Amino acid sequence: MNTLFDKIWDAHVVTTVTEGPTQLYIDRLYCHEVTSPQAFAGMRARGLKCFRPEKIFCMPDHNTPTHDQDKTIEDEISRTQVETLAQNAAEFGLNHFGMLHPKNGIIHVVGPERGLTLPGITIVCGDSHTSTHGAMGAVAFGIGTSEVEMVMASQCILQSRPKTMRISVEGKLAKGVTAKDMALYIIARMTTGGATGYFVEYAGEAVRSLSMEGRLTLCNLSIEMGARGGIIAPDEVTFEYIKGREYVPQGEEWEKLLAYWKTLKSDEDATFDKEITFRAEDIEPMITYGTNPGMGIGITERIPALESVDEAGRISYLKSLEYMGFAPEESLLGKKIDYVFLGSCTNGRIEDFRDFAALVKGKKKAEGVVAWLVPGSWMVDEQIRKEGLDKVLEEAGFEIRQPGCSACLAMNDDKVPAGKYAVSTSNRNFEGRQGPGARTLLANPLVAAAAAVTGVITDPRTMM
Repeated sequence: MNTLFDKIWDAHVVTTVTEGPTQLYIDRLYCHEVTSPQAFAGMRARGLKCFRPEKIFCMPDHNTPTHDQDKTIEDEISRTQVETLAQNAAEFGLNHFGMLHPKNGIIHVVGPERGLTLPGITIVCGDSHTSTHGAMGAVAFGIGTSEVEMVMASQCILQSRPKTMRISVEGKLAKGVTAKDMALYIIARMTTGGATGYFVEYAGEAVRSLSMEGRLTLCNLSIEMGARGGIIAPDEVTFEYIKGREYVPQGEEWEKLLAYWKTLKSDEDATFDKEITFRAEDIEPMITYGTNPGMGIGITERIPALESVDEAGRISYLKSLEYMGFAPEESLLGKKIDYVFLGSCTNGRIEDFRDFAALVKGKKKAEGVVAWLVPGSWMVDEQIRKEGLDKVLEEAGFEIRQPGCSACLAMNDDKVPAGKYAVSTSNRNFEGRQGPGARTLLANPLVAAAAAVTGVITDPRTMM
């Protein structure tokens, strides 16, 4: 019997090469400015047009500044990439949501909120965090630039079929524990290579109880344990979220789609190549202490002792701690921080801003802390203002910036200086990811908010 992944994959197979890859039909190609220029150049060189232009949606996000978007982009490389995407989209007749367009934002935030991402479809983008869209019951994965060109030309892609894994989280999450903590906890247990070669389905009571925003965060981080993607079976939470959104069919077509979407779940007797179960009660707010997302601990725990690390990995373990300025068996509580970043395709949605605002309400931002609060899209920005969260944040000494990827990867102006500590709600803490020499601690929006008002790493549960 079939898993959810099998059902969607099999419905999109065009042909299969014997002992080779599958030719898979792609329903949506999302394009941003960083991984598309060479694909467009390749199309141009071969005199090709996009096979199904209406299936392709383009928007700049990585290089967009998060302030003064009405002015010329100062950084030459960023400006060139953003302008090139606009020119390419116009030349090839593609949907393009440029800077300051009401539909602009981070592509992995805009897709779901506009109803472009739907259950049962296949989605690709030249970006590893395309796994985010699996939260809505889609098969979504990142691809390389040459593959972007392949999809533009044929609306198909050659892919090897991944193995399947089901990760169940049973029980109920405790107060102050979010989907981000669930993801960081799983990655810490699985390691950054623990799901390599697999497509992961998330299941269990704790997963089903997540909001749509929470599910998007969980699937977003699948790639950080090596998975090809992550997926969650669509249910009433999904259908309620999708209904009435801009690109979602209405009336009779909606009813027809809904009936199909309700069939999208793994069969009772489906077999996965691997099954793993975790308990929600074992998870507390998480924080990373090293230079990959798998180096995470519960906020009240200590950095692991050197003896507990596999012998082959001890040199890189110590190198990572040296970069971060930490030592084995140290507690992170009370450590001084310099920057706080709320945003990215991991935690730049309305729920993340609600959490952050709820914790800082009636308090003041700590002196000496630089805080970047960056909505994932203009729609999120609009919701923040509609709900009055902007007033709460302003009273606490915070300002809201304009949408974009921002300090997640420092391809824009939002760079953390060398040696400074940033509590970040983004997805990666690699050396130099947020700026050369920057030290990143990944956490949920509540941990970020607690650090922003205390100036040190703080357990948010003590403030709730």
